[in-house]
Amino acid sequence: MDREFDLVLVGATGFVGRLTAAHLAAAAPPTVRIALAGRSAERLEGLRQELPPVARDWPLVTVDVTEPAAAADLAARATAVATTVGPYSRYGFPLVAACADAGTHYADLTGEVLFVRRTVEELHERARMTGARIVHACGFDSVPSDLGVWLTAEHARADGAGGLTDTVLVVRRLRGGLSGGTIDSMRQQVIAARGDTAAREVLADRQALSGPGDHGTTGSGDPARPAGARHTAKARGRAFGPLRQDPTTGRWRVPFFMGGFNGPIVRRSHALADGGYGAGFRYRELQDTGRGLRGALRGGATLATLGAVGTGFAFGPTRAVLDRLLPAPGEGPPPEQRARGAFAMEVTAGTESGTRYRTTVSAELDPGYEGTAVMLGQSALALAAGEGAGAGVLTPSQALGGALVERLRAHAFTLEVRQDS
Repeated sequence: MDREFDLVLVGATGFVGRLTAAHLAAAAPPTVRIALAGRSAERLEGLRQELPPVARDWPLVTVDVTEPAAAADLAARATAVATTVGPYSRYGFPLVAACADAGTHYADLTGEVLFVRRTVEELHERARMTGARIVHACGFDSVPSDLGVWLTAEHARADGAGGLTDTVLVVRRLRGGLSGGTIDSMRQQVIAARGDTAAREVLADRQALSGPGDHGTTGSGDPARPAGARHTAKARGRAFGPLRQDPTTGRWRVPFFMGGFNGPIVRRSHALADGGYGAGFRYRELQDTGRGLRGALRGGATLATLGAVGTGFAFGPTRAVLDRLLPAPGEGPPPEQRARGAFAMEVTAGTESGTRYRTTVSAELDPGYEGTAVMLGQSALALAAGEGAGAGVLTPSQALGGALVERLRAHAFTLEVRQDS
């Protein structure tokens, strides 16, 4: 069925939306029919005038996608929709539901477990029936994690090394900020969990997003592993609660603060692939904070900061203080600050054969801003072009896989796998 637009960018006038529009103007083939959508015609026109000349003829669509009828009309006009309008748990469901009903491919930047859980439960089968690919987490959460693990598993399979076993993503380098929209999403998750026991249980369940297609997994969050079982290691370094020292390198590590969302996305990919990462697949995410006393202090400070922010969001008075200190939705740092951004992540994985792999995912781009704009933009262009496979509520790796890997490599991302001697 021919649609009026190949791709509609919703929330185009927000901070990350503008960056995504700029990336599309620079990178999209001229034959792709792109429209910009938002609530304000004046702001949309202002954005279009700021973009390169190639975008001057892009149609503008004034729409409130929180209205189901308006969302349905927009979805029916597009082959693919990409949206930056969050928090998604508050504003996003009418649009993703409309896309599932219309057979329209969909990409977003959500980092909200509760929102994705709802779409898995309510929309997966509907999207499968219409052929829609609903692809959440197409930004810094969770493309590097999801593609990094998928690429590792693909190489291990091609080498005949068998399934993955203990798999750990370590954030080696992280320079950049969180957008106001991301912070608001975190805020809404904390608030929801504080007032709802069921929500707290979902957020605590590492397998919360596996849903349809989950084979051979348990509530512990790892396939074929009894609930309550612990990861094992041949050697252990010093540990102070969640702050741990790697026994081999001597470097200090803490749980990566985005792992609470990235992990369930990676496990959903494993489930959608019918347990394709291996019966012994186990996954976690850590952040490297350095060696020696300085590394330990940095790790402790990281944990303290995250704890303070999480606690602060849970209570009204402290939440008001944080709201004044942190970026609001639609806000972000100036270009000169974003230009210093970069990230590097490393996935290390064992396999059933004993062969080990090391995969690097990195870019000299601010992960939460320009980097996310590239990841969302390329995911959306791939969907609009009919690349990838499958239908339902998917993940970046299961919807787009190698097509997205190659697109990101073409835009200054490094995704490399090697056997680890």
